[in-house]
Parts: sequence; C-alpha cells; structure tokens
Amino acid sequence: MSDDDHDYTIENADAGASLEIPTEAGTIKKGGYMNIKGRPCKVLSISVSKTGKHGHAKCNFETVDIFNGKKIMDMVPSSHGTTVPIVNKSEWEIADIQEDDFLSLFDEGGGQKDDVKLPTYPADLAKSIKEAWNEGERTVMVTVQEAMGMEEIVDFKIVND
Repeated sequence: MSDDDHDYTIENADAGASLEIPTEAGTIKKGGYMNIKGRPCKVLSISVSKTGKHGHAKCNFETVDIFNGKKIMDMVPSSHGTTVPIVNKSEWEIADIQEDDFLSLFDEGGGQKDDVKLPTYPADLAKSIKEAWNEGERTVMVTVQEAMGMEEIVDFKIVND
C-alpha cells in the first residue's frame, strides 16, 4: 500500500491566547484586575485580615465590573488561587452608526469591525457618541475594551484633522 491509499487529515488548532491568567489572591494590587464570578473587575481597594484560626490571611476586595459599573465585593484567602483577566483596549474610527445602534468601525491598519454596539454604561456615553457623530465633518474615535470574550466601548474622542 502506498501513502496515497490513506486519507490523512491534519487538523490545525489555534494556539489561542487564554482569556485569563491564574494567580494568587495576595499578589493582586489596587488598580489591577481580577475575575469575580466570571466577570472582569477593576480592583478599587484591598484590605487584608490577619491570619485567623484556620491559618489563612484573607483579602477583602472591593471591585467594580469594567463593563457595567456594578460594585462587587469578594473575600479570598491570600494564598489561594484566583484569575486575572487579560484586558485589551484599542482605538477605532467610527465609519457609521446603524439604526440598531451597531457601529461600523475601522482601525489604523484598515481592519473593520461591525459587531460592536453603542455602550449601555455609563448611560450618557452612547448619547454623547451619537451627538458627536451627528455633528459631522469630524472624526470620532472610540476606545473598545475587550476582556473575557466580551467587548464594549468605554470612551470616545473627537479628532480634528
């Protein structure tokens, strides 16, 4: 039998970057990020309790969800594992705003994105973006934040050419 008689299939697997990084709770810093209940959060403050009867100091985290602004509290023993989301921000130029509030966006390299909707948080951000866009004759840039497979517009600016 020759090699031609066999049907070999080589499947490609994407190396795919992880959405989060495992870490010890005690290494997380104020201003950093952590996942709480599967949501990416920014750490507002940390207080550490003394070692207790069961031998672990506990970290009390006060955080805010980076996509909806809700405050979330969590307590984790400092030596126990938790995860930190990988958060990326990128700048995009608005090409169009559809009636269903989806945006057509372009980056500097000519890449296109049509699956981002106007933000729901904070409440006035979407209105401000629409007003800036409707004034015309100006370039409106938005900042898209991505973490844990979610993405949302978190800021915008007007660029006068």
